[in-house]
Amino acid sequence: MKITWEAVVARRMRRHHLVGSAASAADAVRAMCGAHAQIAAAGEVSVALRVAEATRETVQRDQELVKTFGPRGTVHLLPLEDLPMWTGALSALPASGVQPEPIRMSPDEIDQVVVAIGEALADADLTVDELTEEVVRRTGEWARTPTIPAFQGAWARWRQAVYVAAHAGVLCHGPLRGRLTTYSNPHRFRPFEPMPAEKALTELLHRYLYSYGPATPQQFARWLKTTPTVVKRYFDGLPRVELNGQTAWLAPGDDEFPDDRADGVRLLPYFDAYGVGSFPRELLFPGKAFARATARGQAGNYPLLLVDGVVAGVWHQKKSGRTLHVTVEALTPLNRRRRTLLAAEVDRLAAILGGTPSLTLGDVTVGAHA
Repeated sequence: MKITWEAVVARRMRRHHLVGSAASAADAVRAMCGAHAQIAAAGEVSVALRVAEATRETVQRDQELVKTFGPRGTVHLLPLEDLPMWTGALSALPASGVQPEPIRMSPDEIDQVVVAIGEALADADLTVDELTEEVVRRTGEWARTPTIPAFQGAWARWRQAVYVAAHAGVLCHGPLRGRLTTYSNPHRFRPFEPMPAEKALTELLHRYLYSYGPATPQQFARWLKTTPTVVKRYFDGLPRVELNGQTAWLAPGDDEFPDDRADGVRLLPYFDAYGVGSFPRELLFPGKAFARATARGQAGNYPLLLVDGVVAGVWHQKKSGRTLHVTVEALTPLNRRRRTLLAAEVDRLAAILGGTPSLTLGDVTVGAHA
């Protein structure tokens, strides 16, 4: 079966709640297969713009969400209810980005640290310095040795196991203590058991395909930051379609596509899941947008202007007092109707962030992550 790119875009926009609102923040995050939250404000805006009347504060207070290390080892907001699947799937993936041999922790050392982290966080939220002392007390001084290159010197050796502990389900982000990040144990919020690996990876693939499909093993692997070899067998038996001359896969029984096209204007923040997880890149970022809004095909470095579901520009925000100044650089002409829709998007963004909106159409002169 051949499908059109327009039908794919229309379906993804609906399923990402970029057309129509989600019932809750957890539903919005589930629909995205996780909200990238390495930049906390951007992650909170990603969720809030998909839920009617939501703000950054309501997302922050939502007890059905947990901040932890998700796909690609980056910080994500995930539904607390879905941690059995996420921990089962992510802990089954081969390790990536391991340290050089002279400083690499052994499997036994990693196991010791993961147990120590789980115990230390079982009854308290701890800063990284406090957690260091607890891990060292439970394992030995070897865990304190500075080995991981960091911005200001080197981090303690035990921190090589932070992602492992998160994927094992014994570490997540806790509440901020002033400006300091704390870590917690998600079992304090709701006890759970990680789902068996095969079941978890199958479930995660089906959810990804529902949100981002049709897709290929290469695209799913790239989204997870693993190799196609690891995930390819999970595609066996799934329905196939042809998109843009390429074979792609769908979730089981999920072969319905809308007849209408996506319509409208949306502003997406840094690393919004729609841009990061959607492929093919050259279709989502057509023409000049590929060079302007990606870093050699890597999405997320710029906030995105979507017109009819595809990238048509970039934007930047700056708050001055109560005023939220938003500059939008459109790569395609905006007629009167689209300018009206864009103004409404800026109003919504200002409401999410608690400011008074100000819109300027013009070049965005700052670089990525500015």
